[in-house]
Amino acid sequence: MREKTLKLVITFHTTTDAMAMEKACKSQGISGRLIPIPQEISAGCGLAWCAQLDQKEELLAFMGKEGLEMEAVAECMLR
Repeated sequence: MREKTLKLVITFHTTTDAMAMEKACKSQGISGRLIPIPQEISAGCGLAWCAQLDQKEELLAFMGKEGLEMEAVAECMLR
C-alpha cells in the first residue's frame, strides 16, 4: 500500500470542466489524474484533478491559458 503524501487537488463546478482538464493535460503531457473528491473537500461535480504540490503554479497558469474553470484548489493527504 502506498504511503499518503500531501497532494494538490483542484475541484470543478461540473463534470464537463473536470473532463476538459483531463483532456487538456493529457494532450500537453502534464502529469496528474482525475480522482473522486476526497471526503475533506466539498465540490460540485464529485471529480477533482490530483497532482504533485510543486505543479500548482504551472497548472494554474495552464488552466488560465486554456480557459479551464475550477471551483477551488486544496491540499490533501492522499495515496
